[in-house]
Amino acid sequence: MSRIVFAPAIQRHMPVPERTVAAATVGAALEAVFRQQPALRGYIVDDQGQLRRHMAIFVDGQVIHDRLRMSDPVGAGSHIYVVQALSGG
Repeated sequence: MSRIVFAPAIQRHMPVPERTVAAATVGAALEAVFRQQPALRGYIVDDQGQLRRHMAIFVDGQVIHDRLRMSDPVGAGSHIYVVQALSGG
C-alpha cells in the first residue's frame, strides 16, 4: 500500500489525515482519498479532473509528470506527498 500525505498548508484549509491506499497511479490514489473525503476533490483538482495549478504532487521525492490524468505510477511502498506549489516573481 502507498502512503499519501497532504502538506500542512493544505491541512490549514481542510484536515486530511495521512492514509495508506492501494493504487497503481497517482490519480487512483487521490480518488481513494476523495471517496473518503469528497470535499477535498475541489481543492486538489479542477472541474476537468486535472491537478490545479497551485498544487504539486511528489512520488518518492520526484514531481509527477502527468498533471492532466495523473497517470504517474506508484508502487506498493510509494510515498505520495501533495503540496501547494510555490509561485512568485
